[in-house]
Formats: sequence, structure tokens, C-alpha cells
Amino acid sequence: MAQAKSMQEPMTTMSQTNTAKKKRLRGRWETPVIGYLFIAPWLIGFLGLTLWPMLMSLYYSFTEYSLLEAPQWIGTDHYVKIFTADPTFNKSLSVTLWFVVFSVPLKLIFALLVAMLLNQNVKGMSFYRLLIYFPSLIGTSIAVAILWKNMFSGDGFINQLLGYVGIEGRSWINSPDTALSTLVILVVWQFGSSMVIFLAGLKNIPRDLYEASSVDGASKVRQFFQITLPMLSPIILFNMVLQTITSFQMFTQAFVITEGGPIRSTYMYALYLYDQAFGRLQMGYASALAWILLIIIGLATAVIFFTSRFWVYYENDKGGKAK
Repeated sequence: MAQAKSMQEPMTTMSQTNTAKKKRLRGRWETPVIGYLFIAPWLIGFLGLTLWPMLMSLYYSFTEYSLLEAPQWIGTDHYVKIFTADPTFNKSLSVTLWFVVFSVPLKLIFALLVAMLLNQNVKGMSFYRLLIYFPSLIGTSIAVAILWKNMFSGDGFINQLLGYVGIEGRSWINSPDTALSTLVILVVWQFGSSMVIFLAGLKNIPRDLYEASSVDGASKVRQFFQITLPMLSPIILFNMVLQTITSFQMFTQAFVITEGGPIRSTYMYALYLYDQAFGRLQMGYASALAWILLIIIGLATAVIFFTSRFWVYYENDKGGKAK
């Protein structure tokens, strides 16, 4: 009996060990499965609505595809044509680059100035913030673009105001010299999202820094350049990347307000891509243009991140510069 009992004890121990191992293995499998079930709606949407269309557009960029016939493989012919025999590509890219260079800095500067004004301790400031941010909620709509078109037309509101002071205005959207500027002004006016992010960053700057600098005799201007801008530099980097990506994809305003004119002075890259895809049904050519735009945006973003090491500061970095 004692011998049988001693033999059962190791068997029981082994059984308990195997049971524990099975529970651990089951737990390892159950946790990922439950997690994947929770993210399944997003994962299905990403695979079906983002990744798969991107892969298909990459394939179409190497084919002759008109939406009406089956795609035919032509290799890199589209890319060769774009870079060697397509002056419209150079024109649209040039217009888009100028738009990005002017609109992004102006929008960020304006958003930061407004955020600093809204960071004051004034009665009713919440209402003022809502009032200023509200136009940004409808800023990219078709209705606002049509309103902007009417404002800057020959007999629009802007020229009526100028007429009161004896200035004869031009049709701003019909002049090659000013059409792009009207689009830049519209984008700068849509500063709400950047302003909110700047405002959150301003509220996270310790007040002790300003109080200590005031004791040392620092002026408001010096505090802005020595405290505010360095502390906000990560926020500036984030907004700059976000607005650069958005500006490269400028389409709605140019399509509604100027339709790329006059003389293609506002013919944005995305507008050219749209014309090729849905105007001429050159879906393969448009896909090649889209992938070139993706690479350009990626390079622009990489340049911003590379240069950020010289002007972005973090509290936990020695000497202040980002590493």
C-alpha cells in the first residue's frame, strides 16, 4: 500500500504540472484572440479599405488601365513618361510646392498667435475659444469654398469693402498673380485644429519658468523666444508634419474655387491626378502619379524629422536638443 501510494504521488504531480502547462498555453492563446476580436472591425477596414487598394494601385501604376478594359502590363512606362515627357506634372508639382511653402508656415504662425491670445485668463474665454474654433469645423466644406469664391470674385465682398475706401479691386481668383494667394489665405483661415493643439501645449508649459525669468529681468519677447518656442518645439514639429501632409493633398478648394486656373496657376497635383483618373480615365497613369506623391510626401516628412534635431527641444535631453 505504501509503495502504491508513493507511485501515485509522482503521477499526481505530473498530472498537475501538465494541467498547469495547458492552462498557461490556453491563456497565451486566449489573450491574443480576444484582443484581435476587439480590433477586428478596424483591422478589416484597414486591410479592405486601405492596404488592399494601395497594393492594387501600385499594380495598376505598372499597367495601362482605363476602368473600361482589363489592365495591360506595361512596366515602368508611366513613370518614364511622367519624369521625361509630361510638362503638366512639373507644373502641378511646382504649384503644389509653392502652396506648401507659403501656406504651412503662415498657418502655423497664425495659429500660434491666436492660441497665445486665447491662453489668457479672461472672463468668458471658453466662449471666445469656441467662437474662434467654430469656423474650422466647416472650413473644408464645399459651401465654404463657394462662399470664398464669391467673396474674392470681381464683384465680391472683398472688392466692395475696397470700394468704400476708393480702391478698385481686381477679380482675385481670375488673376494668375493672386489666385494662388486666395487659396493660401483660405487655408490659413482654417487654423482651428493647429490652434487647439498649440493651446494645449501652452497650458503644459510650467508657469515657474516665466516667473523665474521675470525675476531675472527677461522681457516678454525674450520669454517667447527663450521659453515658449523651445517648450513648444515638439508641438510645432507635430503640427508642421500634419499640415505639410495635408497641404500636399490640397484638392477641394482648388477644384471648387478656381478649377486649376487661371492659366493653371492653381493647378494642384491632386487636381491633376483627379483629372487623369476620372477625366481621362487613365487610372494606371493616375496610380503612378499617386505613388509619386506618396514618395514626395514621405521625403518631405523625412526632411522635417531630420532637421528637427537642430531645433526641437525636450526636457529630458541634456543641453535641450533632441537626440
